[in-house]
Formats: sequence, structure tokens, C-alpha cells
Amino acid sequence: MALSLLAIGEAMAEIRSDAETGFTVSFAGDTYNTAVYSARSLAKPGAVAFLTRVGTDPLSRTFLNTAENEGLNPDYIGVDQNHNIGIYTVSTDSSGERHFAYWREHSAARGLFSAPDSAVMLPKAKIIYLSGISLAILQPAARNNLLEKLLALKAAGESLIAFDSNYRPQLWESVQVARDVLSQMWEIADIALPSIDDEMALFGDDNEETTISRFATKSWKTCAIKRGDRGPLSPGLTRSEHPDFPPVRATDTTAAGDSFNGAYLAAFLQGQDETECLLAGHEMASMVVTVRGAIAP
Repeated sequence: MALSLLAIGEAMAEIRSDAETGFTVSFAGDTYNTAVYSARSLAKPGAVAFLTRVGTDPLSRTFLNTAENEGLNPDYIGVDQNHNIGIYTVSTDSSGERHFAYWREHSAARGLFSAPDSAVMLPKAKIIYLSGISLAILQPAARNNLLEKLLALKAAGESLIAFDSNYRPQLWESVQVARDVLSQMWEIADIALPSIDDEMALFGDDNEETTISRFATKSWKTCAIKRGDRGPLSPGLTRSEHPDFPPVRATDTTAAGDSFNGAYLAAFLQGQDETECLLAGHEMASMVVTVRGAIAP
């Protein structure tokens, strides 16, 4: 079966501290989260694949089982004999503020698109999805290798490229490197799924209109600018054409944007129009923020 969506990036083991249950272990990662929610929305086992690397450790083996149980195609998950899956912890203080700690510097996924698989071609899919984090974790040569592969697919007209800049300053060598690489990626992308806060922080925009105008000047297959609880905005629609987005009382905003992307892309793949895609994404994100953790039960 041809792939509907291929997501590229890193999945990590999430260890969450809970006052009632102690520690719980699950799996998350921005593009992995999007793959899961897209697969749930499409409800076609194997139509969505996740391209990553994991290790041979017990957490990596558990992740492989979890990904398959979510209906993801496992064919593009590589196994690294020398590196393990990354880990992060989440704890919540008395005010509800979340605190994170990461152990990912030597994770298996950081070796993606480096030797020995640097010459491997990307599989064909209707949509190839990645994020700024997918690029930030790679070594510069591997990063360039991935960009070249995406350009080749785009030139051949074999896949649409979907992108969310998901800017995380601590993962990049410098702000300027991030600006340069992410600007290149926006030139490659056909589908834009940015968050307004990330783009304003990255490019130093003084106001939202500057950011929105930057995306409105390019012709996209589709574009949705995420704006948190105010709901998404599409430059392709007039203000009056945007649907009403009902308010949501959030418990945990982890993976709100990722889940939006997953449902939005699934709706796009199903041939729904821009308004329907916006509503599908917002509905999924609205559900996800009412539960704790990146992947809702």
C-alpha cells in the first residue's frame, strides 16, 4: 500500500512524574505525535509511516511495539546497535507549570541521514512531514543531505512537503543558523503549519501581522498558522470565511500543535477543504489538551 504520510524525526521515551501514580513511561516527539494523530484520523493501518532511529535497549523495543499498535508502518524505523532512544522527564509543580529535563545528545535518531544511510532515498508518500526539530537534531552534513533529498522529491513532483518550524532555540547552534536553515525549508515546503509564537521568536517580528504577511506572500498548497486557544488562521481565507473555534479549558498543552497538524494533514489527504481541515485540526487539539501527556488514550 502506498504511503499517505511519512513523518521524519525523533521519538523519545517520556518519563512523567505524577503525585498519585508515581512515574509513568510513554513515548512522544513532535513528528511522532503528528504521525500518531494522523494515523488515528485516517484509520488506515500502515498508511502512515515514521522515519526514525532507535536502539536495541528495552525502551526502544517497547517503542517499536507501541508504534505498531498505533497503526504506524514500521518499515522506516532503523535500529542503531550503538545508541539508544532519547529520554526526557516531565514534572509539574504546585502551580501547574511543567518542567522538562532531556537526555538526547547521543540518541540514535541524531544519526539519521549520516553514514551509512546517507545515500538511502526517501520513500514515496503523498505527504512528507518534518519539523524544525527534525532538522535541528542532525549534524550539519546530515541536515544538508536531508534538504537535498527533499528538493529532489519536490522537483520530481512525487510528494508534497509539509513543515512546521517548531523552533526550539536550545537545539540549534545559533539563532542565525536556525534562521538560515528554516528559511531554506520554508522555500521547499508546499504545506505550511507554523505556530505564530515560534515564527515571531525566530525572526524577531514585532507583531503578528508581520508574521502572517510573510506567509501570505507565498503560494501554498495549504497553510494554517496556529495561534493557541484563539484557533488557527489560514492566509488563504478571508476573516469572515474562518470558522468559529469554541474555547477549551486546557489541562496540559503538550502536543497541542502536533495533534492539530496530524488531524489537519489527514483531513487534507481525505480531500476536505480549508475550513474543514482547520476544524479537524482544532477539534483534535482541543481534545488532546484536556488530558495529560502528548498521546491521548
